[in-house]
Amino acid sequence: MDLVIAPGPGVKHGLTIANSELAERFSKSPGPGGQSVNTTDSRVEVALDIAATPALTETQRRRILLVLGDRLVDGRLVVTAYEHRSQHRNRAAARERMAALLRAAMAPPPPPRRATKPTKGSQERRLSAKKQRGQTKATRSRPTSAD
Repeated sequence: MDLVIAPGPGVKHGLTIANSELAERFSKSPGPGGQSVNTTDSRVEVALDIAATPALTETQRRRILLVLGDRLVDGRLVVTAYEHRSQHRNRAAARERMAALLRAAMAPPPPPRRATKPTKGSQERRLSAKKQRGQTKATRSRPTSAD
């Protein structure tokens, strides 16, 4: 079962990563289940070597390394799933999670913020509101002996 990433920002026509490029490992799951939950290998780890996969362009590879650099283990993206009792459902969940991570990482960064000045009217409104607030607080004080 190949890993399919739907079209979107950074992935114009979608992307398919061959099943042979994904490494799967199964182990005992601490997840939900009955008495026999610790005797089945329902936990799934799916790993993808980002540097070695030919499915990615150089731009996509750079973006993934930049965004997911702290999640990579020896240049491999590893995703784990063990929330279901079935190994098959955990395999599907891990692949969906990996596809979502890769798609989000390949999206281009948002445009930088352009600094703007406050308008003259907004500055005047802010200053008049500050004066009004100061007058309100001044009327709350105790009268002085001169009054």
